[in-house]
Amino acid sequence: MSNSLTVVVTSAGRRHHLIETFRSDASELGLSLTVVAVDSRPELSAACKSADFCAAVPRCTSPDYPNVLADLCAQYGATVLVPTIDTELLALAEARASFESRGVSVVISTPFAIRVARDKLLTASTLMAAGIPTPTTIPLTEAIAREDCLEGPVILKPIDGSNSIGIIRLANLRGVRSLDVDPRSYVAQQLCEGPEFTVNCYVSTHDEVLAAVPHRRLEVRGGEVSKARTERRADLIDQAARIVSAIPGLRGPFCFQAIVGHDGPRIIEINARFGGGYPIAHAAGAHFGRWIMEEHLQRRPIAAPAWEDGLLMLRYDSAVFVRGRHS
Repeated sequence: MSNSLTVVVTSAGRRHHLIETFRSDASELGLSLTVVAVDSRPELSAACKSADFCAAVPRCTSPDYPNVLADLCAQYGATVLVPTIDTELLALAEARASFESRGVSVVISTPFAIRVARDKLLTASTLMAAGIPTPTTIPLTEAIAREDCLEGPVILKPIDGSNSIGIIRLANLRGVRSLDVDPRSYVAQQLCEGPEFTVNCYVSTHDEVLAAVPHRRLEVRGGEVSKARTERRADLIDQAARIVSAIPGLRGPFCFQAIVGHDGPRIIEINARFGGGYPIAHAAGAHFGRWIMEEHLQRRPIAAPAWEDGLLMLRYDSAVFVRGRHS
């Protein structure tokens, strides 16, 4: 069996740290790892500059996107493809069989699971049907028609939004008609009070939850956590298995966010991909990259040992310098 492996990381952007976690995990496995980072503008991507190779690809909304990635995998001899952003997931999940026919494993959930996670109304109704606590969530069109349907503070979110883009907080629904948004593309959600947590999870191909690592979001910048601390909370860890049961087809890395109030946690969002704050889970001992590579090599991964509780992550800005006129 070859001791070398080539992985393609898509929409690489600033995900330098994610690439480093894969390198660390490959070293533990005794693998020689080559990382190819791709982005629509690799010349402006720090992760692309720190990868072994980089390449430009169309935007993930292009119908050619899956085929271009498949050709790049063939060009570099890559056999693992790791998507990283919400907007590319469904197209790549639907093309999974095509990738596999060319010998490429795509680290991704099923189209059904992605559709549930990407649609905040569908997420809420699916969780509620499974008895998993979640805030009351309704279409904004309904909220406009019946301003008394949600009491108290509310939060308006794009139905398929991510990274906190387009979020609006209101003291109540009065005056919601005056907002300059398309109500058909938004939901209104009861605003929960309490600390916010993200739980980074990994589901094996055998439907085992190998890890569920909660961290308290101490500070957020641009929708991504910048300061966080791991907390071993049974009430959040237990929810991971319940979510996997409620949404069949979640595979590999996913994360969910929850607000923990006086009556316990309420799940507010699910992302069927690596979370932006995943590096804290890796540093705590949950090595998702290792499990991805082990499963690709048809080895059965072992669940994470006792990961480190109380680990503090303090992110800071760094820089990659590229000299010369050409990237």
